Amino acid sequence: MKRIQRAAGAVVGSAVGDALGGPFEFGPPGTFSARFPAHGAGGEMCGGGGWDPGEATDDTQMAVLVAQSLLERSGLDLPDIFARFQRWATSEPKDIGLQTEDVLTNGMPWDLAAAIHFQVNQRAAGNGSLMRASTSAVYFAAAGQEATMDAARRIAALTHGDRAAWEGTAIFHELIRLMLADTDPLTALPDILALVHPEHRNRYATVLTPDWHPDQATEFNGAVWPCLGSAVWALRTTTSFEDAIRAAIDLGGDTDTVAAVTGGLAGAYYGLDAIPARWTQPLHVPLPGSNGRVLRLADLLHLAHRLAG
Repeated sequence: MKRIQRAAGAVVGSAVGDALGGPFEFGPPGTFSARFPAHGAGGEMCGGGGWDPGEATDDTQMAVLVAQSLLERSGLDLPDIFARFQRWATSEPKDIGLQTEDVLTNGMPWDLAAAIHFQVNQRAAGNGSLMRASTSAVYFAAAGQEATMDAARRIAALTHGDRAAWEGTAIFHELIRLMLADTDPLTALPDILALVHPEHRNRYATVLTPDWHPDQATEFNGAVWPCLGSAVWALRTTTSFEDAIRAAIDLGGDTDTVAAVTGGLAGAYYGLDAIPARWTQPLHVPLPGSNGRVLRLADLLHLAHRLAG
């Protein structure tokens, strides 16, 4: 499979998972399949919960902001990404994580805001940096293992002061890099875990083992490690993009983000052509703070091509 097919699959797949999962957020397990029991029947981009059919949430909106900064600044410009996040956060997005909102609106500079939030609250291990990582993962993949994991940690740290969030985002970056290089990411997990900070290695090793099931999670899947573990579980235990997304949303809880992370992984694994057209056709990404701009499939594909170089 061509590299660009995997890169586009990661970007579009994450957005698709996000849009499919949004209407089911914080619902009970099994709701998606109970409503749509027949595979391929259509109608799954149903909207609801304040979202229009096919509308991506803050997960994809922030991923696009990261992509735009990387492309327009020709690389990693952390103050620029933070400023874009701030403009977005003050433009009344439909949804924004409580921690992310506080960091982006507390008036602190880009290099202190998340760290100070963590010092005060002692809680910052949400999945809000992982949810937006598909675009940066594609962009930095060609730079190699060390560079992509370092970039992931630095972008995550803009809004999340807990290193657990940095490490989960770094693992995701490396999984995407391997898939873009036609390497099986699941067999490489032990090697990836060896690169995780020692203080956080065990918790990720637990949720990324082949026999782990999301039912064994000791934290809500809004936390970064069970979110990533659930996405890898969905990829590992299914055989198609559609089935991986179904499995992710049927877990319940933070369905938009778990499905967005799953969609990024499954999109890179199976490629763009594996994503059902009935899901990509209504897909759209409003961008608060951009004078009403809305990205659609063609825009996301163009973005993916540029990110992949």
